Amino acid sequence: MDSKASKHAVDGNVDSSSFEQPLPSSSSQSVTAVMPVEQESEYYNMNHPNRGIALIFNHETFIVGNFNKRTGTDVDCRNLNEQLISLGFNVKIFKDYKYNDLIEAVDEVVELDHSNNDCFLMAILTHGGDSDILYANDRQYKLDELWSKFTADRCPTLAGKPKLFLVQACRGEKFDSGITMRRSRIQVDGEPMQSYRIPIYADFLIAYSTVAGYYSFRDTEDGSWFMEALCDELKTNGKILDFQRILTRVSRRVATDYEINDSHFIGFDKLKQMPSITTMLTRLILFSDKQ
Repeated sequence: MDSKASKHAVDGNVDSSSFEQPLPSSSSQSVTAVMPVEQESEYYNMNHPNRGIALIFNHETFIVGNFNKRTGTDVDCRNLNEQLISLGFNVKIFKDYKYNDLIEAVDEVVELDHSNNDCFLMAILTHGGDSDILYANDRQYKLDELWSKFTADRCPTLAGKPKLFLVQACRGEKFDSGITMRRSRIQVDGEPMQSYRIPIYADFLIAYSTVAGYYSFRDTEDGSWFMEALCDELKTNGKILDFQRILTRVSRRVATDYEINDSHFIGFDKLKQMPSITTMLTRLILFSDKQ
């Protein structure tokens, strides 16, 4: 290998001699996409004709497992739908879909031409479990079965555009009992490039209502903590703050403002919840009004 190539390595059991020969082509190497924004831009381009499609998979009842009815989820769905419409999304709602129908609905959107759209959003309101298991009406599935369909090689008209996934679901059976925080006694007074390459997994954001392994709480009248805080923030700041900052504010509100207070049930008093944000975004998102 030449001196430049020898400076690069991979973290895995790979025979370095394989780099002596041309690498086999992959689907991502043969796919090109229109550059939606200049390489050094701080913000995503949100000036396409359309904001984009938003899918909401709202699950209240199940024929799989021994699940209770998710009373209150319709409140989440209604509030989220209202806020997404206000931000300009074309919202499509799917209620209690079975797995095959859910996948078919997602595949139809993957095949669409998103050239005139700013971004894509999917919200999943359901039961969940360990290892990012989610539940359709009739069976379980993994979250990556959905978001991986939107990688740049599989959905090139969304390449370089934000793909947002909001998940309201439990991720395990642990409880977060929290910790009391007290004040300390001590106080102190270029030229734009014509093209560039991006990884196929760039520009994703997955916002979970809770951290891996833990329960996620839902009020049967007011909806879930995470969705209530998110919809409040979108209503107040959705068009003036970038989305990543909004999610930080949501995380803070859920972490500090919400708490289970039910002394009638041993082990269910003063329980807390912490949202978890996984981001592969490369720029900031601002849902400003269309000009």
